[in-house]
Amino acid sequence: MKRFLLFLLALCLALPLQAAEDYRDIKWEVLVPKGWDPSKELKALDLGKLQDSDPRAMEALEKIRQMWDNAPTDPALAGAKVRLPGFAIPLENKGGKVSEFLLVPYFGACIHTPPPPANQIIHVVTKKPLAKLLTMDTVKVSGTLSLHSASTPWGNAGYRLTLDTMESFNPAPPPEDKRRR
Repeated sequence: MKRFLLFLLALCLALPLQAAEDYRDIKWEVLVPKGWDPSKELKALDLGKLQDSDPRAMEALEKIRQMWDNAPTDPALAGAKVRLPGFAIPLENKGGKVSEFLLVPYFGACIHTPPPPANQIIHVVTKKPLAKLLTMDTVKVSGTLSLHSASTPWGNAGYRLTLDTMESFNPAPPPEDKRRR
């Protein structure tokens, strides 16, 4: 009986450690299906020679917007348990608590137009509302991805992540020789 209790105790202690390791760290590029190139249809058009008011420029802009709003997702990621950093954009705030937010790859995305392609916006749904989540907070989320599109005032999301855990994220600055000048 004593061995059995020790086994149960060891199992209980090991489960949280195992659960933390179940998430695959991914980069934003993984969300883009291989071979998707939204610019290939526009390569014949020399945008540098067009004025903003040119109907061809307006048509090209509309075409890009449609391609980005309908950007394909990668079916291989459906059900994947992933972890990735990004910037939060709360979708609702009830009593200082957020239960849904967008996760985007770079600062200012969706706040300034145009938003990123749909396959670069994740609609995060929490199990419990989160306190003190502000616009453009840098976070690292862990959860399960699904291929579920959502249209929001800030942009169209191609993925949904059911949140398991979230932590603050402060990336290290790039090495001196890799910094943009």
